[in-house]
Amino acid sequence: MRYRHVFAWTLVAAAALAAAPPAARVERPNCPRLSGSWYGDNRAHLQQVIDERGTCAGRFGMHPVAAFDWDNTVTKNDVTDATIAWALRHDKILRPASWKATSEWLTDDADRALTEACGTDVPVGAPLPTSAHTRCTDEIFEIREDGKTMRGAAAFAGDWNHRRTVPQYAWVPQLFAGHTIAELTSYARRARAEALAAPIGSTRTLGTHTIPAYVRYYDQQRDLIRTLQRAGFDVYIVSAGSEPVTEVWSRGVGVDARHTLAIRSVLDRNGRITAWNQGCGDVPANRGEAIPYIDGKRCWINQEIYGVRGAAAWRQQDRRHRPAIAGGDADTDVTFVGDATGAHLALNRNKNELMCRAYDDADGRWVINPMFIEPLPPQRDPYPCSTSAYNEPDGAKGPVRREDGSVVPDQKDTVY
Repeated sequence: MRYRHVFAWTLVAAAALAAAPPAARVERPNCPRLSGSWYGDNRAHLQQVIDERGTCAGRFGMHPVAAFDWDNTVTKNDVTDATIAWALRHDKILRPASWKATSEWLTDDADRALTEACGTDVPVGAPLPTSAHTRCTDEIFEIREDGKTMRGAAAFAGDWNHRRTVPQYAWVPQLFAGHTIAELTSYARRARAEALAAPIGSTRTLGTHTIPAYVRYYDQQRDLIRTLQRAGFDVYIVSAGSEPVTEVWSRGVGVDARHTLAIRSVLDRNGRITAWNQGCGDVPANRGEAIPYIDGKRCWINQEIYGVRGAAAWRQQDRRHRPAIAGGDADTDVTFVGDATGAHLALNRNKNELMCRAYDDADGRWVINPMFIEPLPPQRDPYPCSTSAYNEPDGAKGPVRREDGSVVPDQKDTVY
C-alpha cells in the first residue's frame, strides 16, 4: 500500500487561526494568480477561493486540498481509451485462460463473442493479434465503451452498487492482467506521445470504431493546478482509470504518483497485474466491486488523503476533512465535487446528475465552465433532475435531491 499523505491541519492550529484577529491575516504580495480564458466570472470565483484558503490568507502550514478528475476534466479526451487503442493496435492484450475470469459480471454472450472473435489458437498468456484481427479488436473495445457485444447483447449482468463501480471501467486494468506495472506504464507513455502529436479534431479507426486520435492538456486546468500548488494547496487527481496510466499523464501537470488516485490493481507474487484491485473503506480487495467511481471517489479521498478508515470512508466528512476545490465533468465525479467546501468546478459535458447539481447551485459555490476545447452545443431539453437524473445504487434512475430532501427541479442548459 502506498504511503499515505496525512492532512496537516491540527486542532491547535485551526483554533489559533480562528482566534486570530483580521489584522493577523495579512495577504502576501505577489500572490499566485490564475491566467487564461474562463467562462464568465469563473476565474475570479476560483481566485477568491485560492486567496481565502491558501498561503495568501496567512494559512501557512495548513495545506488545503484540491482534487480533480482526470479524463475530460484536466485533458480533452480519455487517456484510458488512448492507451487501450494503442495496446490493441500493437498486440499488447494477453489472451486470458478464460474471458469469464476477467470480470465477475461478464455474461455468457460476451464470453462467447470474445472467444469467437479472438480465437483460441494463441496460447494462454501470449499476445492476441488484435492489430490484424478486426473482430477481436471490435469486441474488446465495444465492451469497454458501451458494455455490449458487437451484436448488441449485454456484456455484463448481475448485481453491483452503481454508485461504487461500473463493470466496463473496472474491466480496463483487468484487460492488462499478466503485464507488469512497468510494461503498462510504457504503453501509456507511447500512447501519450502519439495522442499529443495528433492534430486537434483528428480521429482514427480502431477495428470498425472511429475514435478521437488526439488528447490535449487543458491550458487553463494546468494553470489552475500550478497556481493552487504555489498557493500551498495539495493537489490530487482522482480517476476511475487505471492508476499507472493516469500517473503517466498527471506528471504533465506537476502532480506526482503519490497524489494520483485511481484503480490500483493487486499484483501477483511475480509483480504482474491480476483481475483484482485494492479496496476502499470496509470493502477489501475485490474484482471491481469498489473503484473510484461516484461515491467511490469520495471513499478514496477520505481514505488516502484524510486517513479515514472503515465504513466511515464512504460518508461525507466534516468541513476540515474535505477538499476546498474539486472539479469534474461527469456523473462519476458528482459526489466528491459536491463535497468541496469552496468551489465545485463542473465542466459541461451534458451529464445529467452533475449538471443538475451544478445548475441548482444550492450553496452558491458551483462554477460551471464549457469544455475548453471543442465545447458541446447546448442540450436542447432540460436536464430531467426532478425525475430520472440521479443514479440509484441498484441502477435505477430517480430524482436528484438536495440535502434537505427537496427535489431539484429540471434545469435548462445555459453554459456552453
